[in-house]
Amino acid sequence: MRTRPSRAVSILVTSVVLTGFLVPAVAAEPAGDETAPGPGAVAPAVVDLSEIPAEPPAPPSRPAAGELFGADCDTAIEGSQVTVHCHNAYPATDLVRLHIECDRWWDVDGDGAAVAVGPAGRAELTGRCWKEVRAAWVSHRRP
Repeated sequence: MRTRPSRAVSILVTSVVLTGFLVPAVAAEPAGDETAPGPGAVAPAVVDLSEIPAEPPAPPSRPAAGELFGADCDTAIEGSQVTVHCHNAYPATDLVRLHIECDRWWDVDGDGAAVAVGPAGRAELTGRCWKEVRAAWVSHRRP
């Protein structure tokens, strides 16, 4: 399980949300001389297709090579144990930290200590709950 969603999933979710904004859910108020519709009447929604761009906006440009940052981490949850393997493929050191949210209300959530992963370095982070794990993620920070 990867800790970061893929770009395709992010674009798909964004397009669904934006489509929801284009289709109005509430009918517009009537003009001054029109009578207000009753509680059962709803005016049809009108969308001007000429205002919708034919192509999606251009994706943002990739950052310069000096700006690339962040170790790639794979998370494995087995019962109450969480293991994360991180590999930093970039020239800057990354401080990674494991966060665990436990499923039971009485089980204490855990925030691990920050571990420095240098260029081309690897690190293994572990943590656990007493019972089930609800969520686990890794945060990244520059030193």
